Amino acid sequence: MGDDPRRRIPRTDTVLADPRVVEAARGAGRAVAKAAVVAAQQRAREGRIAPEDVVAATVSALTDGPRRVINATGVLVHTNLGRAPLSPAAVEAMSTVAGCTDVEFDLVTGERARRGRAALAALAAAVPDAEDVHVVNNNAAALVLAATALAARREIVVSRGEMVEIGDGFRLPDLLESTGARLREVGTTNRTHARDYADAIGDGTGFVLKVHPSNFRVEGFTAAASVAELSTLPVPVVVDVGSGLLAPDPLLPDEPDVGTALRDGAALVTASGDKLLGGPQAGLILGRADLVRRLRRHPLARALRVDKLTLAALEATLRSDPPVRLALHADLDRLRRRAHRLAALLCTGDRQDGREPGGAGRVACEVVESVAVVGGGGAPGHELPSVALALPERLALPLRLGAPAVVGRVAGGRLLLDLRSVPPELDEELAEAVRACT
Repeated sequence: MGDDPRRRIPRTDTVLADPRVVEAARGAGRAVAKAAVVAAQQRAREGRIAPEDVVAATVSALTDGPRRVINATGVLVHTNLGRAPLSPAAVEAMSTVAGCTDVEFDLVTGERARRGRAALAALAAAVPDAEDVHVVNNNAAALVLAATALAARREIVVSRGEMVEIGDGFRLPDLLESTGARLREVGTTNRTHARDYADAIGDGTGFVLKVHPSNFRVEGFTAAASVAELSTLPVPVVVDVGSGLLAPDPLLPDEPDVGTALRDGAALVTASGDKLLGGPQAGLILGRADLVRRLRRHPLARALRVDKLTLAALEATLRSDPPVRLALHADLDRLRRRAHRLAALLCTGDRQDGREPGGAGRVACEVVESVAVVGGGGAPGHELPSVALALPERLALPLRLGAPAVVGRVAGGRLLLDLRSVPPELDEELAEAVRACT
């Protein structure tokens, strides 16, 4: 027991007296502060944090409200960090409509108008192959609305290899069956052919569903029916492309997109708005005018509709270059130049060997090659070459607790700050955050 790390857990009164805790607890009251300390100590006893991090965990627990984060993980669409960061144009649009706005009003006639018509027009213009479009609050909602409107008490035919879990323990089969639809699984985990779908279709079939796998890919002895093959069947084909790519992108050759799915014969396509599209959380529904109209007029659509802020941000996203798209297409040489410039700001000029340099505000750092990913279930397995700053691992927690918080990834005993996921305009702020920790 002599080296038991739990012996190093600081006493409650010691933590409460720490100046950082005193500042964070200002106005919270001693009872609230003490509860935060006890919770942090318990996490240390369970081995979830180091004893030395009890003070930092207490300060974090006492910090009010959501905190701004610089995403230096190299994951462009990081679900735990809010997925796609909005463009300045989208942020400005949300600010504009925060008060009263013409979301459902025609300023020319002075009469009621179609809700969110500008955002819907922008989405339709971005995907000209769609006869009509609709927007709900996320992609899961889009699938629920389609299943309810088109297949309640009927069958949805889907491949066994596409019965995915969509995150946080929610599974596609459970989601669809909650609408009253019955699932008819066809094929096998690794191979499903068009004839498997054809053999399963009957009078009780509502539609065929094709789902793009998220966060994984199946390789080897595999087969999957294409949208073009399925479109010859005598029932509608609903395609969930997932990540919200509206048109093909040469950087992501294996990622399905909305436009191609529609041209291949899909009756409806659903997608997320806050992934590769780079906008707010939303579920996009595009396709045949008669089917989109059925979904839009279904009573459930009212419960799933989006608010004025989402509509404004979506329209602005469709008319601008969002940060996710800019990060995806970032030039590698430019990333290297940014990294070397940041390294020059942070490191002493005479110590590039990884050991601790001297001088206030200086830190050992190195420019290294890195690998970024799309994230959010998009382009699973696809790697994006990138560049990162390698810093001492001990800086990971102080950076996460800074203002703004900086989140990188720890690999090989070092903290990597990947610049592909950091907008260039945040470089100075990133450097200042690192200096504040040293």
